[in-house]
Amino acid sequence: MAFPVDLRHCQALGLAGTAFLALGGETAGALPVRELWAPASVHAALGLVGVYFGIVLLTAAWLFLGRLVRGPRPPTPRALLLVLALWAAPLLLAPPLFSRDVYSYLAQGAMADAHMDVYTHGPDRLGGPLADEVAPMWRHTAAPYGPAFLALASALSGLTHGEIPAGLLGMRLVALAGVALMAVALPRLARHSGADPAAALWLGALNPLVLLHLVAGAHNDALMLGLLGLGLVAAHGSRPAAGAVLVTLAALVKVPAVLGLPAVVALRIRSGDRPLPAVLTTAAASAATTVAATAVAGTGYGWIGALGTPVSPHNWALTSLLGRATGALLTRLDSGLAPLAVPAWHLLGLAAAAVAVLLTGRRLRARPVYALGLSLLAVAVLGPAIRPWYALWGLFLVAAAAPGTPVRHRSAALAGVLALAVLPGGGPADPGQLVLAVSGGVLGVVVLWQALLAAQAPVPGRPA
Repeated sequence: MAFPVDLRHCQALGLAGTAFLALGGETAGALPVRELWAPASVHAALGLVGVYFGIVLLTAAWLFLGRLVRGPRPPTPRALLLVLALWAAPLLLAPPLFSRDVYSYLAQGAMADAHMDVYTHGPDRLGGPLADEVAPMWRHTAAPYGPAFLALASALSGLTHGEIPAGLLGMRLVALAGVALMAVALPRLARHSGADPAAALWLGALNPLVLLHLVAGAHNDALMLGLLGLGLVAAHGSRPAAGAVLVTLAALVKVPAVLGLPAVVALRIRSGDRPLPAVLTTAAASAATTVAATAVAGTGYGWIGALGTPVSPHNWALTSLLGRATGALLTRLDSGLAPLAVPAWHLLGLAAAAVAVLLTGRRLRARPVYALGLSLLAVAVLGPAIRPWYALWGLFLVAAAAPGTPVRHRSAALAGVLALAVLPGGGPADPGQLVLAVSGGVLGVVVLWQALLAAQAPVPGRPA
């Protein structure tokens, strides 16, 4: 069946999708506690249906756009950037969606601004309205983020004086800046890797996960990925030291980006540098950046110990699921080893991820950006915690350096499934909410199908 869509149809369909996301989020999103609607209320129910209706429209627009990108007359990277801006616009002033993490960012920024030790105490030590907005499971948990991000969050807290609406807008602007850096880096990385820049932008920046979680959710992963991508671009060029600095700053936002430093070294060696000087100068630039960022943030080096911040006991990471299943079995057998099951599986997962990173780097030595993307995917899948947006750690770079269309197809399928994985309020789902979410998605499919049939119907008086 031929789908009668062009770039304007894709723009309009995606814009309708993000508009429904923004409208539905007004009653079903991760709202401030004083604005929360009861989950069983009519307004919250309609909002949940609207959000999933919007997700289906947005995902369909993205898939149709992918057909255009692979077609005989693909849109230019500039045209795709305009599509991204258009789709993101309704989300700029929408409430947070799919997670309450942004409230943790604001609380930790306020703590850093007040010279509290964010690596020893959780937001409960701050108290007040901001601490009340943090999800209960994280109120007593120290910050797991690096000093570069906390310095930014602290500066934002000072600018907004702890006001929640202004803080939310500020964090969303930070996330948008990160997405903008991603969009700038993707075409350049694709050209260096021999890939199609338009296809890279489609999978790496227009991906529904980017709009749902990095823009609507305002996650700091956007800043991490933007700095990482820009650092890899610099490492390809004539300023490899700047590449090491930018990648280190990305790791000082969230630590997984530290895997980008070996990629910087590999890119320098490919450019003609000798291995030992490449390693030493990259390490020196990284160390100097770490010391400077930590001094500016004023948080000290407690962030190193905070890397072991505990994960949610209900996390659905593979190793957490296996650990809970093993623990339940050992409990039935009256074994005293039951409490060790989850930590043991987490250690096994980290070991497996380390092996996967080493093997991938060795096998794909000639394609360091692609190897880094696969390595970050392995860390996300095998690590002790996972969220749908963690897949973007690897998908971002796979989009830029994938060796062929099949890899992009599999990556797109993964993104499409994960786009449906979290409710807009960010909390656990009950059966009633699942029914509403499915209803919204089905409604979106029905509306799309009817629209396609109507577009293909012959017009009276016009030759078929």
